[in-house]
Amino acid sequence: MPSVSTGARSLRVASPMSPPSWALLELNLIKQQEEAVEAFYDQYFDERGYLQCVPRWGGDDGPDDAAENFANWPELYAIGASERVYELYKKAWDGHLLQYTEAKTTEVEFARDGMYFREFPTMFDWMHNGEGFTAFFLQGLCDPQDKKFIDRTRRFCGFYMGNDPIADNYIPEHRVIKSMFNGSRGPMLRKATGLDWAGDSIEVEGRFRLGHGERNYEEMVAHFKDYNDVAGDHPLNMGVTTMTLNAYMIDGDETYGEWTKNYLDAWVERTEKNNGIIPTNIGLDGSIGGECGGRWYGGAYGWGFSTIVPQTGEIAHRPYFLIRVHWSFGNGLLLTGDQKYVDTWRGVIDGVNAHSKVENGQTLYPRMHGDDGWYDYQPEPFSGGAEHVYYWSMDRRDLERLPMEGWIAYLEGQNPDYPEEALQEDISSVRSKMERLRNDLTSPDTRLSDDMNGTNPAEVDALIRLMLGGIPTEHFGHPLHCRFRYFDPVRVRPGMPEDVAALVEELHDDSAVVTLVNTNQVSPRTVTVQGGAYGEHQILEVSDENGSTVVDGASFSVTLEPGCGSRLRVAMDRYANRPSFAFPWER
Repeated sequence: MPSVSTGARSLRVASPMSPPSWALLELNLIKQQEEAVEAFYDQYFDERGYLQCVPRWGGDDGPDDAAENFANWPELYAIGASERVYELYKKAWDGHLLQYTEAKTTEVEFARDGMYFREFPTMFDWMHNGEGFTAFFLQGLCDPQDKKFIDRTRRFCGFYMGNDPIADNYIPEHRVIKSMFNGSRGPMLRKATGLDWAGDSIEVEGRFRLGHGERNYEEMVAHFKDYNDVAGDHPLNMGVTTMTLNAYMIDGDETYGEWTKNYLDAWVERTEKNNGIIPTNIGLDGSIGGECGGRWYGGAYGWGFSTIVPQTGEIAHRPYFLIRVHWSFGNGLLLTGDQKYVDTWRGVIDGVNAHSKVENGQTLYPRMHGDDGWYDYQPEPFSGGAEHVYYWSMDRRDLERLPMEGWIAYLEGQNPDYPEEALQEDISSVRSKMERLRNDLTSPDTRLSDDMNGTNPAEVDALIRLMLGGIPTEHFGHPLHCRFRYFDPVRVRPGMPEDVAALVEELHDDSAVVTLVNTNQVSPRTVTVQGGAYGEHQILEVSDENGSTVVDGASFSVTLEPGCGSRLRVAMDRYANRPSFAFPWER
């Protein structure tokens, strides 16, 4: 089969290397997941791509949970799994959009004509929207020229860029998204109710198992009874920038790039103005706390968001923006290469910890802020997003915030068994999920959309860390951050060629070390190595035991002779290039 030319510098590796155990585990994990995804699809989706469950609206078991059932499938294909995995993702995604357009509420007013309108949620928050669109936001890694992907991305962006007469979500002069409840039918500017969040009434006892522990529908509504303050901008809305960043990376249209930068910069400025602590409510006039009586810590999922668990009566602290928002600042870094976005979130971490106190000789650190000041003090410093800050900055001072364990310890040369242990753990997870699938005797009319989330067999975290030198994408709706991506110039597709494995062993500010090995003892393999998921890292030079090769480009190619491998040190200039979905041979 003829290969496509990438125009990149090419290396040849002819040093024999017996297949390391990590390499065989990687290839086995990918292969097992190919079969597992097929089995999962066959059991829980029909021929239309509809999820076999009772489709509902809401924060407990809504459309976002339905779409999480095929989360990680695009990344799995982009790493090197078969075309079938990507085909099943597209079938499930198309089916999902149609299924939830057809699904209607009777009691929740804004979804009575369909939970989706123009293939997008009519009106919901961006914690849930991000979860539901996780897989779609990563589809560009697989086939950025897919017309449906391009059209949908641009259409969805239009809901937020101030020029859509139906989805009037944005105030350009203040750079404000009007509500944390927003979507294809515009913003919610009134107080939200438990019904808005929980969805229509439904029979529960004896029929469904609720994922949040509620025992009946009344407790579902009560779970959300305090989720009222949604008007005004909210940092969770920064999740929109993943969508606009994607639109920019399709063809470099600066309209999307400028909007993304301007909106993120508004949040940088708001954080600076609020003494380095990101506010969780912005008024329609752009004022901090403007829709919550001047309280910068107001808003559902905000700094002061504590509520009562209905089934126990206990207080639950739910500032859920803290596990999402740092990802959005990473969008700014990916777009511009400017470390100010990382600096902003680092400042939030330090700003929170600066309000520590000492009780009985122990230093305690807050997590929440309300009318009476900081509260929910804990013995460990606040560190939300600290690993991401270090990954993006590669500043050794940021490393000091992290426990020296797991992947971080491995990169520091202190945990040599990590690769095999992590891969074995994911293989075991696939096995246990397949056992759960085989033992599932439920019928579609007794399943909610989130019942199968824990059975989705796509396990990509260890593969992203070890093969790509990246941060696992999780289910939050954000881009892939990694040092390397791989492409097969023979099959002209993204992902590792058959029989080739990779292990990223070191990460530094200006370089990374990766071992590539061809486990096939008969045939050579050629792999194209790209700097970053979107070509954002410029590769300067590649060296191994035989010498150095100047690259000065976003990618290079390596031909691995049968049974051969090499440990490569790759010098690079991180975040130096315009990020793009384009494959190496298209650049």
